[in-house]
Amino acid sequence: MSDLISIENTDGISVITLDDGKANVMSPAMLAALNSALDDAEAAGSIVVIRGRDGLFSGGFDLGVFKSGDQGQIFAMLEGGAVLSERLLSYPQPVIAACTGHAMAMGLFMLLSCDYRIGCNSGHRFAANEVAIGMTLPYFATEVCRQRMAPAAFNSGLTLARVFASEEAVAAGILDQVVTPQALDAAVMEKAESFKQLDMASHRATKQRLRADLLAKLRGAIEADCAGWSQRVEA
Repeated sequence: MSDLISIENTDGISVITLDDGKANVMSPAMLAALNSALDDAEAAGSIVVIRGRDGLFSGGFDLGVFKSGDQGQIFAMLEGGAVLSERLLSYPQPVIAACTGHAMAMGLFMLLSCDYRIGCNSGHRFAANEVAIGMTLPYFATEVCRQRMAPAAFNSGLTLARVFASEEAVAAGILDQVVTPQALDAAVMEKAESFKQLDMASHRATKQRLRADLLAKLRGAIEADCAGWSQRVEA
């Protein structure tokens, strides 16, 4: 599909693999490719699996774009990441994250936007490290983390940039299930097959009802973030 993403459609399941050969950063190009893959999966009515490359789910936003100083590109990337979380949380079919490795910053927010998250017991790291690198956490990211993470983990993770190991991730609310690396693919496909038994119309309607307040808050958060980011572009 692109040099950054591949998609495999098999019997009602679309497996979207992110692999930029490096840190799987959420660059504007990666975000565009991922949205295109989601368009294809949604048109097919497929259950979605999002997986990273071996050892890495995603390292977050592209630091190279930040360093470029191109405010228009920076704004587009940040808004694109926020809208991706919104899209995943409202996606009409189940979305499974096959967390193949570390998930940092936007990588963590994408992970937390999926319906079911399976990772490996290999000491991978999970962190919202913004305050450790001189950034204020966006409003949208706060809402995404709040709806998944356990309260204590939410507070220490966001305000103190606490790094969670995969062995801590289920208790922290970051993952739903942890398996060995060798068992990951089988566990993910088993879960995807089990989700086929759901009535998808009921799943979609229930998800919309259950997340109505969250999505309203998230939309407001994205608008607040975009207002702040646009001021930097105009400055």
